[in-house]
Amino acid sequence: MILIAGPYSSGTGGDESLIAQNLARLEKAAWPIFLAGHVPMIGEWAALPILASASANGVAAADAGALAGQVMYPTAARLLQHCDAVLRLPGESRGADQDVAIARERGLPVYFALDHIPGVESVVA
Repeated sequence: MILIAGPYSSGTGGDESLIAQNLARLEKAAWPIFLAGHVPMIGEWAALPILASASANGVAAADAGALAGQVMYPTAARLLQHCDAVLRLPGESRGADQDVAIARERGLPVYFALDHIPGVESVVA
């Protein structure tokens, strides 16, 4: 399993369309990773339903920002306990930088280009 890390909400000013563009950019890397025999993972794929569930259980919208901070980063950290590597896409992102730091602490490979992931070079070429 390879965690795809990069900007999600960073630099968007909370603009939902920019956040969606960032997520689409992260997701674009998923298919080549899958074709190469790996399982791609994006932290938001796991964290966003958790946040939605919290809202469904009565968390006020005013608390959503604070709750996001309690869910987004810890979710990625927990996922990294099950990942074999990280793909760090370009762009400023505190969360993605944390993912890289955790991966390095755990001795996991960190790739900075999609075609550096074993097997991906053959499916991208």
